[in-house]
Amino acid sequence: MRLFVQIPCLNEEQTLPLVLAGIPKEIPGIDEIHILVVDDGSSDRTVEVARSLGVEHFVFHTRNMGLARSFRDGVDYALQHGADIVVNTDGDNQYPQERIADLVQPLLRGEADIAIGDRQTKTIEHFSGFKKVMQGVGSSVVNFAAETDLPDAASGFRAYSRESLIRLNVVTQFSYCMETIIQAGNKRLRIASVPIKTNPKTRESRLFKNIFQHMARSGQAIMRSYIMFKPHAVFLTLAVVFAIGALVPFGRFLILTWLGLAGEHIQSLIFGSAMLVGALLSVALLVISDMLRTNRTLMEDALERIKLVQYSPERLLDPNDLSDAAISRHPSVPLAPHAAGVAPVTGGVPVAGARIAHEESVGVVDDDPAEATRVR
Repeated sequence: MRLFVQIPCLNEEQTLPLVLAGIPKEIPGIDEIHILVVDDGSSDRTVEVARSLGVEHFVFHTRNMGLARSFRDGVDYALQHGADIVVNTDGDNQYPQERIADLVQPLLRGEADIAIGDRQTKTIEHFSGFKKVMQGVGSSVVNFAAETDLPDAASGFRAYSRESLIRLNVVTQFSYCMETIIQAGNKRLRIASVPIKTNPKTRESRLFKNIFQHMARSGQAIMRSYIMFKPHAVFLTLAVVFAIGALVPFGRFLILTWLGLAGEHIQSLIFGSAMLVGALLSVALLVISDMLRTNRTLMEDALERIKLVQYSPERLLDPNDLSDAAISRHPSVPLAPHAAGVAPVTGGVPVAGARIAHEESVGVVDDDPAEATRVR
């Protein structure tokens, strides 16, 4: 059983040592533990600090790509190196890394496909009363959309099984947290919750400027995911509301016509017509979204089969082999590390001195070869 602990980092040189120190070296039921740092365009000494503390696996972004992209690229690297379980934590040390052993237990026992650390947000001292309330509201909305019962849907301290990661597809650009829960719930993956206590706050969040921005972007991600899986619930409801809105003024106009007073209330007919158009548009959108959902289901099935081939045993890389030849086999680096006369980046995904077709999906190279080879 191989465990990868991935740490998305953006200028975390101060807190990363605390994170690495807390990660357990041994866990019962786990044969290998590997640490993966996803450097999301850091401009400080995050990478140097990680290397000095023994980290051997890296994914580099030459510019800031966001939390969702960092999660996705880290998962790709971990699965390519044979991960059976991937734990995601944060580089700001807000989560208790020593609880990783407890977090993976539901997966090791076969009771869950995903385990989420419950921060018990009502007990977090640095959370304001408003933030505590909104955390509860947000979790309730996600639970409604995903048909789950999770106390802390926004927690980023999570453990994913290999099978669940193959079935999940992150498409949002903001945060994977809400989207993966909604996907997992609608795909009938088993999700467990593990109570944890967070560490003292070390810095302000870099994911959003204020709680209102976080609420807006999270709401957008939730709505997009909900419509993706349950378009009938949205557009059928809208169609019924618009239809009722059309029937009421139409009925009123008919009664007034019978009374001989319709000429003075033509606005009822106009309003009813507008509501009827809204109902018809909602029905049309329902038909279109249903066809798109069918197409998405077929595409996800094909993508799942592709992942099974991509991460099949004969294609996996040995995470203990950090030679140049082994590193250059990662799919994000189709060129040999010395193909363009550029020295490889030891212990991570190297960057070749040429344009790589995989750039848009992994983001480890830049148009400028000189810039591409610089580790930040």
